[in-house]
Amino acid sequence: MNRSHWIALTLSLPLCGSFALARQSTPPEDGTPAAPRCGLGREFHAGRRARLREELDKGVFVIRGLGETRGYHAFRQDKTFWYLTGIESPGAALVMDVESGREGLFLRDANPWKEAWEGEVWDVEDAWVGEVSGLGEVRSNKELDGFLEELLGEDRPLWISMHPYIGLGDCFDRAIPADRARAADPLDGRASRERAFREQLQQRFGRKAQDATKVLSELRRAKTPEEVEAMRGAARAGVAAMNEAIRSTRPGLGEWELGALMGWMHLREGAAGAAYHPIVGSGSNSLVLHYSANDRVMRDGEVVLIDYGPEFNHYTTDITRTWPVGGRFSERQAELYDAVLAAQAAGIQAARPGARMADVNAACTEVLRERGLGDFLAHAATHYIGMEVHDVGSARKPLEVGVAFTIEPGLYEKETGIGIRIEDVVVITPEGCEVITAGIPRAREEIEALWAEEGVLDALAGGR
Repeated sequence: MNRSHWIALTLSLPLCGSFALARQSTPPEDGTPAAPRCGLGREFHAGRRARLREELDKGVFVIRGLGETRGYHAFRQDKTFWYLTGIESPGAALVMDVESGREGLFLRDANPWKEAWEGEVWDVEDAWVGEVSGLGEVRSNKELDGFLEELLGEDRPLWISMHPYIGLGDCFDRAIPADRARAADPLDGRASRERAFREQLQQRFGRKAQDATKVLSELRRAKTPEEVEAMRGAARAGVAAMNEAIRSTRPGLGEWELGALMGWMHLREGAAGAAYHPIVGSGSNSLVLHYSANDRVMRDGEVVLIDYGPEFNHYTTDITRTWPVGGRFSERQAELYDAVLAAQAAGIQAARPGARMADVNAACTEVLRERGLGDFLAHAATHYIGMEVHDVGSARKPLEVGVAFTIEPGLYEKETGIGIRIEDVVVITPEGCEVITAGIPRAREEIEALWAEEGVLDALAGGR
C-alpha cells in the first residue's frame, strides 16, 4: 500500500478513544476562538518561579513535563511542571538560572500530521507562547542539552525535583510506594522517572543533581488567591455532583450508578475529571476506607458513604457525605451520624492561624471519645489538599492564611455495618477558616429533605 492510500485509509477510521489535550483555554459562550491563556495566568506562574529562585539562592534548576500518553485519553501535565509554567504541552521542559533569572522553555517541534489527529498543541513555532507564559526564551526541546551546558559551566549546583510525577487522579502518597515497589520487584527493578532523570543528568554533566522537592512543597503549602479560586471551582463542581447523588439515591440502584452520575455532573460543571476514583460504599462497604469496586446494589435500611472530588484547573476537592439509602436514618445511624457531625464542627472551630493540624485532629477525636465511640475510630481527621488530593506540606508547622486541608472525622461500627464519615475542605483565613464545600447539607434533617427531592435518575426512570 503506498503512502497516499495509507493516509486516506487511516483518516477515514474513527478514533477508538479521546486523546486530545486538556483544555489550555476555555472558549467563550458565543463560540469565538478563545485567547490563549497559560494556566492560572502569566503572573501566577512567574511568581511561583520567582519564589523558587529566591529559595534556591544559586545554581540551575531543570524540570521536565510529561511525555506522550500511552493510550487514547487526554494528556494531563505533571502537577509540579504545570505549577511553575502553566504549560499543557507534552514533551516540554523548563530551565532556570537561579541567580540571573534567565529562563528557557523547551517545546517539541511542530508536527502538523500529529495535530491533525490529536488537535492543536503549543509548540516551538507558536510565537505568542513566550508572551502568554512569561518565559522569555522558547526553544526546541532538541536544544535542551546545549542550553544546560552553557548555564552550568564548571561547578554550579544543578537542581531538579524528585517529587513523583502526578497526573489527573494521581497522588504522591500512592505514587512513592508504587515507585519503590517497582524498583524492588526482582522481575522489574526499574527506577522511577525522576531517579532515571537524575542519573541521566549525572552521566551527561558530571554532577549529581540536588533535590528541590522540600522547597517546592513548602511553596505549595499556603495557597495564593488564584489557587483558592481554582479550588472553589472544584468545590462548586463537587457540591453540585454530591447534591445530585443524594437526590437520586434509591434502594435498588447500583453504587456504580451514583458514581457515573457524579462524573456526568462534574463535567457539566466544567471540571476536568475526577481527582480520584470515587468511593461509593453502601452497607458494609461503608466500612472500607478506600473502597473502590462500586459494584453492589444498594438496599433499604443501609447507609451509603460517598467520598469523591473532581479536579478544576489542576486543583482538587475532597468531599464525603453519608446518608440513608431509603431516605431516613435509623436510630443507631442517627446516633453515630450526629457524633461525627459534632466532631467535625469541633475541628472546624479549632482551625485557625497558629493552630496545627494535630490540634484540629485532636478536637475531632476528643468529641468522639467523650461519647464512648473511640473504639470505632480508624483514621486521622485531616490532610492537606491542593493540586493533589493528599497534598504536600509539613503537618508540624503552624497553620497560616491560605493553607487548605480537609476535616473528615469518621466512625466505623463493624457489628452493625455502619460507616459514617463527613468531610469538607477548609481554607485558613485571618479570622479562622472558611468551609469552601459548605453547599452540601450536613444536618440530618436537611439531608433527608434533599433525598426527598426528585433527582436526575428519578427523571430518567419516569419519576418515582
